[in-house]
Amino acid sequence: MHEQEADSRHAELHGAHGHGHGHGHGHGHGHGHEVNPNADKKKLALALVLLGGFMIGETVAAVLANSLALLSDAAHMLTDTASIAFALIAMVLSTWSSFGSYTFGLKRSGTLAASINGLTLTGLGGYLGYEGIHRLIDPPEVGGATVLIVGCTGIVVNLLATWTLAKANRDSLNVEGAFQHVLNDLYAFIGTTVSGLLVLTTGFMRADGLAALLVAALMLKAGLGLIGESTRVLLQAAPRGLDPERIRAALLSEPRVTEIGDLHVWEVTSGFPALSAHVVVQDHSDPDDVRRQLTQLLGEEFGIDHTTIEVARCSTAPAAENITARGCPPLRSDSPGRQLPPETATGTSRGHGR
Repeated sequence: MHEQEADSRHAELHGAHGHGHGHGHGHGHGHGHEVNPNADKKKLALALVLLGGFMIGETVAAVLANSLALLSDAAHMLTDTASIAFALIAMVLSTWSSFGSYTFGLKRSGTLAASINGLTLTGLGGYLGYEGIHRLIDPPEVGGATVLIVGCTGIVVNLLATWTLAKANRDSLNVEGAFQHVLNDLYAFIGTTVSGLLVLTTGFMRADGLAALLVAALMLKAGLGLIGESTRVLLQAAPRGLDPERIRAALLSEPRVTEIGDLHVWEVTSGFPALSAHVVVQDHSDPDDVRRQLTQLLGEEFGIDHTTIEVARCSTAPAAENITARGCPPLRSDSPGRQLPPETATGTSRGHGR
């Protein structure tokens, strides 16, 4: 939030000069849309036990069968278990209340975990793709029967893990990352099983390398997707589905509002959107009443409950050189709200929606 406040000091208000003040006011937190970090711990723990136990057995089988496809699956499962472990840790950390300079606590720990998972998937996918190409050029002997048996077992285990995580709250980027790991591993095991069947029935050893390439492609796709989504949160991009220009238009639809500046929409963590804005209103409008109306609009129409809205009357707006130069427009006839006498129409209203 400090970054937002610093940015707002330099932002422009529809061609006006930047603000010469900060938003020094308290927060009212409305987290009705925030993901409950404790709801899915049991589901994640069960998936972790299933995948972790099978991964150990698969690694041994991969070495015995000399199968890169199985080893690729085992590596993928290693990232699966790591992602679930990260998710569990992040769930605990995200419940910590604010402390010291961490005014939002550690709510973005889940986003950091998702980005680490994405980087791990991408790195392993690149390496396994490289090894898979080598196996296509010079295919070694592979134990097809072992690959087939382990592949079939892996399908069953991953079906159970996928079913478990599918019931979890996947609004969390962290939980969604763990689910994507396991789902991609399920697809990979299907490919591995087919390759084992081909090796066993036809002796086509290159099937193992092809299956490894399939696994690598799935890992790269999932990894890059996680990196992209977590980067959006870390760079404070507007959440998907929340168009800042549409929000600006909705705020301007309030008849008493004349200008919207320093509009920022971002996501503190998955399911926790936030907004800050500088609103200029007609001189005879009640700033507190306008703020309450806008706060209600943002919550009902866009699901944004954590808001920082600074309201200033036109003639006293801190960044008002250009605005006052052209004069404050007259109050529109359809403008609701209490009409204040001219002598009281000064100052600003700074407040936060709950």
